[in-house]
Amino acid sequence: MHTLDYHGCTVVISGAASGIGRALAEAFAAQGAQLELLDRNGITLAAVVEALSTTTEVQGTALDLNDDAAVSEYAQVLAGRCAQVQVLINNAGMEQPTPLLDDSADANRRWQVQLDNNVVSMLRLTRALLPLLGEGSSVINQSSIWGLSAVAGFSAYVASKHAVIGLTRSLAWELGAQRIRVNAVCPGWIATDAAMASLRSIAADNGRSEQAELQHILSAQAIPELLTPADLAGTFLFLGSTAAAAMTGQALVVSRGEVMH
Repeated sequence: MHTLDYHGCTVVISGAASGIGRALAEAFAAQGAQLELLDRNGITLAAVVEALSTTTEVQGTALDLNDDAAVSEYAQVLAGRCAQVQVLINNAGMEQPTPLLDDSADANRRWQVQLDNNVVSMLRLTRALLPLLGEGSSVINQSSIWGLSAVAGFSAYVASKHAVIGLTRSLAWELGAQRIRVNAVCPGWIATDAAMASLRSIAADNGRSEQAELQHILSAQAIPELLTPADLAGTFLFLGSTAAAAMTGQALVVSRGEVMH
């Protein structure tokens, strides 16, 4: 009998201070997980930790996932708190326009920064926590429907989310013999600050109002409604559980039908 009960399980979530990460923290807390929450924004993260500490055991760590030494140090500290990480959710990332015709002096640097934040940081954290990932552990990487498709003007973000799926599938093979599962989630349009900023950018490029662009986006969905961060929780709870024990190397789409594959 499979269960989504996470009592006694340690769940690590990066980018947990807001948006999707916070919603996932709330969902796993409701199922009794012991939470390890990471975010670059320590002040916002502290508020999340305080809010959830009344319902479950939760630790918050302000951490720059691009800092090798800091990530390594965190892994050592975590090893002193728990014997195994049952679920690692690589959620942290960023989303900004990177048009090809951008000729500003730092255009290439900003392009690289997105790959570092969206892909290399996942690899860094997963590698550091590998000694704590054992048989039955689940790694869940945050991708996007743009990791399966594309859009003009966001080449760095699109490339990074394609790379997340490639990383997921490669690690699924690499860690499968240890019975560690690695999967990805590909959300569609979701009501987060980053996504809404992208919507405004696309609307401006297309010469449409923000509302008109939103209606255009929703018309491409079988269920014409924006996702909320909480709408993703069930997929992550499933992938982290024994109910998904036979699933690895998969990229699950949650897009209200915008992408079907």
